[in-house]
Amino acid sequence: MPEFDLDSFKKTWQEQPVKPKYDNNEILKMLNKKSRNYMKYIFWISVIEFLFFSVLGVFYLIQSNESDSFLSILEKMGVHKDSQLVAKLDNIYLIVKILSLVVTGFFVLKFYQNYRKIKIEEDLKLFIIRIITFKKTVNAFILTNIGLLLVLMSAFIGFTFYIINIQNIEVSNSTLIGFLVGIIIGTILCVSLIWVYYRLVYGIIMSRLDKNLSQLKEIESQEN
Repeated sequence: MPEFDLDSFKKTWQEQPVKPKYDNNEILKMLNKKSRNYMKYIFWISVIEFLFFSVLGVFYLIQSNESDSFLSILEKMGVHKDSQLVAKLDNIYLIVKILSLVVTGFFVLKFYQNYRKIKIEEDLKLFIIRIITFKKTVNAFILTNIGLLLVLMSAFIGFTFYIINIQNIEVSNSTLIGFLVGIIIGTILCVSLIWVYYRLVYGIIMSRLDKNLSQLKEIESQEN
C-alpha cells in the first residue's frame, strides 16, 4: 500500500486554482435586480407619503381649525383677530398644502419614471448612470421638502410683520425677539425631524444602493 503524504496533499490542494463562485455576468444580473428592487421600495414609500399627506390635507380642510394655534400667538402679540385675518391665514395654509402635494406628486412621478427606465439587460455604463440619476432625484426630494418647510416658516414671519404693520401694533423688542427665537427653534426641530426621518427611511435603502453602485463600478472597471 503506497504511503500517504499529508503535507504533499495539502500543498497540491492549495496550489489548485480557485474558481469564482459567480462570474461577472451573474453578479451583474443580481446587482441589477437588487438595485431595481431598492428603487421600487423608494417609489412605493413616496406613494404612501403622497396618500398620507393627501388624506391629512382633506382632514384639515374639513376641520378648518389648523390656524388657531398661530392665531393665538398673534393675539398674544396684540393682533386683532377678524374674519379677514383668518381668511388670509387659511389661504396661506391652503397654498402650502397644494404646493406640498404638487411637489410630492412630481417626485412620485420622477421615481416611477426612473424605476421604469431601469432594465436588467441594459448596458452596464448606462445602468450606472440611471442609478446615479435616481440618487440625485432622492436627494432633491429630501432637500425640496426641507426647503418647503423653510419657505413656510419665512412666510409666517413675513405675514406676522405684515399684520403688525397693517394694524399699527406696537410690539416690544423682547416680544419680537421671543417670537423669532421660537420660530427659529421650531424650524430647527422640524428640519431635524425631517432629516432623521429621511435618513432612517430612505438612508437605509440608499446605503444598500450605494453598495451596489460601487460593485457595478468595479465590474465596469474590470471590463474596460
